[in-house]
Amino acid sequence: MAVTESAPVAPTSGQEGILRRQSLRESAARTYARALPIVPVRARGLTIEGADGRRYLDCLSGAGTLALGHNHPVILEAIKKVLDSGAPLHVLDLATPVKDAFTTELFATLPRRLADDARIQFCGPAGTDAVEAALKLVRNATGRQGLLAFTGAYHGMTAGALAASGGATDVQVTRLPYPHDYRCPFGVGGERGAEIAARWTESLLDDPKSGVPHPAGMILEPVQGEGGVIPAPDTWLRRMRRITADRSIPLIADEVQTGVGRTGAFWAVEHSGVVPDVMVMSKAIGGSLPLAVIVYRSGLDVWQPGAHAGTFRGNQLAMAAGAATLAFVRENHLAERAATLGTRMLGQLQGLAAADPRIGDVRGRGLMIGVELVAPDTSADVPPADPALAATVQRECLRRGLIVELGGRHNAVVRLLPPLTLTDEQAAAVLDRFADALAAAERTPPHPNDPGPSR
Repeated sequence: MAVTESAPVAPTSGQEGILRRQSLRESAARTYARALPIVPVRARGLTIEGADGRRYLDCLSGAGTLALGHNHPVILEAIKKVLDSGAPLHVLDLATPVKDAFTTELFATLPRRLADDARIQFCGPAGTDAVEAALKLVRNATGRQGLLAFTGAYHGMTAGALAASGGATDVQVTRLPYPHDYRCPFGVGGERGAEIAARWTESLLDDPKSGVPHPAGMILEPVQGEGGVIPAPDTWLRRMRRITADRSIPLIADEVQTGVGRTGAFWAVEHSGVVPDVMVMSKAIGGSLPLAVIVYRSGLDVWQPGAHAGTFRGNQLAMAAGAATLAFVRENHLAERAATLGTRMLGQLQGLAAADPRIGDVRGRGLMIGVELVAPDTSADVPPADPALAATVQRECLRRGLIVELGGRHNAVVRLLPPLTLTDEQAAAVLDRFADALAAAERTPPHPNDPGPSR
């Protein structure tokens, strides 16, 4: 599909200099900057303008942070109001009107059975710190140490969060199979694969010789994001809730990327009706600014003062921006909009997949969409992932003014995380550019050090 796009403007010396200085000065751990060599200077909604004058449609959205896109007027107004008021910007964990308003708005969006008996812990500003807090909370409350997590999981980059993620090497957590229709670990997929995964979990917990002592908690993502955009089946998620409740194991739902309308419900656990004991939240709740919290049943609130603290847990600007974001999403029914538009986009991508065997699978929920690219000319029942093709498609997308993320087990899943304010016209432009990039892509080696997950 052809895309009307003005000819790229030659990079200015200013942009080239900035990129060169970044490569010389910044850590080798930098991620997105490697695959996305642009210098954003202005942004609004879905659109970023680079220092070279080019405009890009941003379907990365700060790894899902920008629920309303860049610089939404309600967010800017909320921030300006705090700045103009003379309110302190740094308050540790002291009570403020801004924090009270944020907490009130957040509780209004939560599953009612949790909100009616909940406590909130403000954490350090990143989602990974909230994960650490959740793990410490359930260990402290239960007096137990072991944790249950899932293959393909991603919970952050600090030591405890990494230990519960799929890439852990020094295993401190019992790993359970996460249902996956396309690459089912049991080779069956669908409801049968999810049932086997659930029975495996029950067996492991009830077998006195399994080597798994009674754990402190189970942590899961309702949709695995960095793992490749894999939605948990609702029946399986309800089964995990029953398994944990029957055995007095706190259930932690990591909603860092799935929350605030992203999946077509305000919180992704609402698709299944599951009410977890702990919810981990960050990214979109800060309205583009750093903020992370956990919300949990009051019965778990047994830790001592200072048991989990942080100098920057009182980010007033983020709380103001977050409250404005939560209210806007709620009042304008953006979760429902994400469900409708996401279903339409998934259908169109599945139509594209039917004509292109390089698309192995299209999956997602709401505006959290993944397209797994594969090498189709093999005898395998499920073709192997093709990370080189995915990296090429990502570069071709960028050439066409479209920013996308890669993820999945082999970094072969093209991920679309547009803002919830995406219009029908913008959605069509995104899909047009992606289809055009896929058509242009050839299987060439990717650039080294393609970007990985961020939290």
